[in-house]
Amino acid sequence: MSQSLSLQLPEQLALSVTAEQFAVLAAANRELHLERTATGELIVNPPTGGNTGYRNSKINYFLVRWIEEEGGNGRAFDSSTGFELPKGGNRSPDAAWVSPDRWQTLTLEQQDGFIPLCPDFVVELRSKSDRLQDLRSKMAEYIENGARLGWLIDPQSKRVEIYRPGQGVEVLENPSTLSGETVLPGFTLSLNRVWA
Repeated sequence: MSQSLSLQLPEQLALSVTAEQFAVLAAANRELHLERTATGELIVNPPTGGNTGYRNSKINYFLVRWIEEEGGNGRAFDSSTGFELPKGGNRSPDAAWVSPDRWQTLTLEQQDGFIPLCPDFVVELRSKSDRLQDLRSKMAEYIENGARLGWLIDPQSKRVEIYRPGQGVEVLENPSTLSGETVLPGFTLSLNRVWA
């Protein structure tokens, strides 16, 4: 039996992998939260802390509840879901939603693997270890790949950045709620319940 070793990568060292190599690497390391940029840079995200995990669970709960109980539709996904973006990245937003008509265009095989599209709606929740600039770049990448609405939620500053195609980023200081707007009509997230 071989013994496994951990590889520690300094921040200034970037590893690049192809989309095919990423798929093999992700399948062999399901316990790791891996992502890949459009240029092929491999990103290994550490597990979140307790408070971030709890907040992520709440956000996903409210999104699923909107679909299951409040007349919403489409498919909601948590941070363990991988998306193969049209411009080449492999990303896993903290929460995501895909419209029913786009979901139905996928084959069963596509639905079971890395989903080969960009979600219509994405949420990134900043944890203490996240660099804000990295998350902003990720949000811009989602919009460039077809996301119609994105929220970057920063519990540390109680600030939310809202991303929309063709518009500047809207910054809200300590909002109590967020609206799904025309992308998720009727969906409202109570941030007072997320901040707690």
